[in-house]
Formats: sequence, C-alpha cells, structure tokens
Amino acid sequence: MENCLFCKIAAKQIPSSIVHEDDDLLAFKDIHPAAPVHLLIIPKQHVATLSDTTEAHTAVLGKMLALAPKLAAEHGCAVHHGVDGKPGGGFKTLINSGPDGGQEVYHLHMHLIGGPHPWRGQH
Repeated sequence: MENCLFCKIAAKQIPSSIVHEDDDLLAFKDIHPAAPVHLLIIPKQHVATLSDTTEAHTAVLGKMLALAPKLAAEHGCAVHHGVDGKPGGGFKTLINSGPDGGQEVYHLHMHLIGGPHPWRGQH
C-alpha cells in the first residue's frame, strides 16, 4: 500500500530502529513506547487488520507469535524463575484490530511490551 506507514518502514523508505528482520517479518522499536521495552512486529506483506487474515496467513501469524518470546529474551523481558521459585520478568503481546479495538495504523502489527508491570502503569 503506497500510503501505509508500516509498508514504508518495511521498504526502508522511513527509518526505524530495527531489532529483527527476516524474509517475512520486521520488528522495530515503537516511537511512542508504553513501557521500557515496546517493540512492534509486522509482516512485510501488507494486511490491514487481523480480521483480514485467512488460512493463507497462518504461517506468518505463527512466526509473529513465535518471535515474541525470542525478542523478549533479547531485550531482558524473558520469564524466569527466581531463587524463591516464583516466576519473574515477562512481557505482554497485543494486537489491536479496527477502530473499536484501538488500531491506529492499518497494517497488521503485534505489540511486544515488557518491563516492570507496564500495563499496570508502573515503569
């Protein structure tokens, strides 16, 4: 899509802080982070929303989800077990779909959000 911000980022027409790239996906730092770690994982192929996906997108959706824990670990947000046996660390994934779902850029993307309870307002 010629006016799609994320298509332009994937085509390297707009600079971004890329943290991962392969044949199908691009991951980069969110320019307005909601947490200490806030990455966006996008398919390079334009798909407007999660609602627009079909069975043909199964593999790329799986790759997006499988990439999340790898990137979380690389950015210090992996789930780990402390000396007391309780889990620590962690991250959240989020896909907004459509206007009521809070989607702002109409190119499928998954947020990877990590750090000390960022979704509870604590940074």
